[in-house]
Amino acid sequence: MTAVINQTMGKQEWLMLFLLSVLWGGSFFFVGIAVAELPPLTIVSLRLVLAALTLWFVMTLMGQRLPKSLSVWKTFLVMGLFNSAIPFSLIVWGQTHIASGLASVLNATTPLFTVIMAGVFLADERMSSRKVVSIVIGFIGVVILIGPSSLDGLGVNVFAQLAVLGAAASYGISGVYGRRFKKMNIPPLATATGQLITSSLVLLPISIVVERPDQLMFPSASVWISVIALAVFSTALAYILYFRLLSSSGITNLSMVTFLIPITAILLGVVVLDEVLMLEHLIGMVFIVVSLLGIDGRLLGKKH
Repeated sequence: MTAVINQTMGKQEWLMLFLLSVLWGGSFFFVGIAVAELPPLTIVSLRLVLAALTLWFVMTLMGQRLPKSLSVWKTFLVMGLFNSAIPFSLIVWGQTHIASGLASVLNATTPLFTVIMAGVFLADERMSSRKVVSIVIGFIGVVILIGPSSLDGLGVNVFAQLAVLGAAASYGISGVYGRRFKKMNIPPLATATGQLITSSLVLLPISIVVERPDQLMFPSASVWISVIALAVFSTALAYILYFRLLSSSGITNLSMVTFLIPITAILLGVVVLDEVLMLEHLIGMVFIVVSLLGIDGRLLGKKH
């Protein structure tokens, strides 16, 4: 029996969702710097290993221990593959062939894959016309926000685009699968640490054999800073928030973070880089906010 979640989020959940969008939005920036000097699998391996070590250190400081059950670690392995190793690799490889704007738009299909999979496998997150319409509105908002020109490369470098779509589908699978951790009474910190450890153990040897990072030139300081930030903030801290939200609000609400990521990127550009907030940005944001409230059920006064 699947543990029931609250589909209408409270203030704390909305705050965590927004923070998660900032952390994951920053990953596109950090990856953009790292790919200039490091190959894709090496970047992902460093991201996973450093993030796993960070969370293991945090658990040690807090006096917490990882589960010892073999069945739990098998669950960590499946989650690590579909939530980290596979999508991270596909997105980073895709970003080496297509523009980040198009990658962001394709990544915004994650809620669609999620709603379909959750509707099939989760009794308390059934698909509805309200959710589907809300997702379409949100996707339109992302395109408006990033700019219709972001679709210019659609149909070119098809395999790279399919890779990003594959990553979105993988996130949908992992979200549905990850709901079982609440039933297993495994806390978010342990879940995040366990899945990062298993995904690291899978991907690290593959990257060593395929890309031979030992033969690469030593990366610059800016690349190392980007990789460390990618691991600590966009992965370790992000996954703690991810599993807390997954446990409390469900995967459908959580998947909407991909609609929030472009908003946080635009707002950070305005605040930090003195970029101009355009009318199309505001229109796109309105579409996305309506979409979020529609999925949450708050817009129509529905809590379930």
